[in-house]
Amino acid sequence: MGAALQVQDITGVAPVLTALGLSRATYYRRRRGEDQAVARRPRPRPHRALGENERTHVLETLNSPRFVDQAPAQVTATLLEEGHYLCSTRTMYRILADAKELSERRNQRRHPKYTKPELVASATNEVWSWDITLLRTYVKWRYLYLYVLLDLFSRYVVGWLIAESATAALGRRLIAECFEREGIVPGSLTVHADRGTQMVALTRSQFLAKLGIVSSHSRPHVSNDNPFSESQFKTVKYHPCFPGRFTGLEHGLDWGREFFPWYNHEHHHSGLAYLTPAQVHTGRAVEALRAREQTLTRAWHAHPERFVNGPPRVLRPPSEVWINPPTDERKSIVVGLADTKPDRH
Repeated sequence: MGAALQVQDITGVAPVLTALGLSRATYYRRRRGEDQAVARRPRPRPHRALGENERTHVLETLNSPRFVDQAPAQVTATLLEEGHYLCSTRTMYRILADAKELSERRNQRRHPKYTKPELVASATNEVWSWDITLLRTYVKWRYLYLYVLLDLFSRYVVGWLIAESATAALGRRLIAECFEREGIVPGSLTVHADRGTQMVALTRSQFLAKLGIVSSHSRPHVSNDNPFSESQFKTVKYHPCFPGRFTGLEHGLDWGREFFPWYNHEHHHSGLAYLTPAQVHTGRAVEALRAREQTLTRAWHAHPERFVNGPPRVLRPPSEVWINPPTDERKSIVVGLADTKPDRH
């Protein structure tokens, strides 16, 4: 800065500051000293500003029962037609802002803040996920409705139903039959679904509570909160045996009787280390993995040179399955709550 003061009479301040990479504002601020900075003078009140009584009158007019539901521009237009002028529309906004009333002044419905569901299954029949999808027919605007109840841990379809309508009563029937067939102990099962009318019906909620089933729902318009049912529906509709369209209910039932046994007992699921859902659901996964390991071990002993990374390892399915896994801190809390479930045995 001293060098700039020595040559400023010759070259001027601006070229020196440019060469040094300094701004003129910095130079002049330091020259006069930050301790002696001139305080900014308060802005004088314009002579044309509204008086306090006038501002109070404008605010009372805007908050009156007649105008409380109207925007300032609408209030201005109404008053002008009646021969009254209080102030400009922009001034009305300034008065409302000063009174901290610039936001919505009417009582409106507030949408609740939905909590993200965080569910974990570390064994079969701890969490079931269910949903309904449409099956097209050859008649325009006529559909069949496929209900699928899926075990989260094993991806096993514990129950399915095809009907010509989607109702909460059919959902209750499906859940009740699967509940009895699987031998569920009250209080040990959570059923997760989206927020379709069939899933959030009061009668369904009361029914689940009667069975001792905990009910869980996705957030509105968030398909990722029910990912396993969505993924299973994609497997359904991309399978070679899926006809695309159905001639009627009997056609749909015949297809379902063929597809779901294949899905449960023959489909090697990528999310289960390519075990079938039935193997995981019925506890035969250990046996299948042991057989795979023995086969790979024999292959390695026969031709170790073909396994460049050493002895092969058998893929194993995950020990727990999450819907919306939480952060590490939240995860410890949720796992602790899951451990408090009653023993089903």
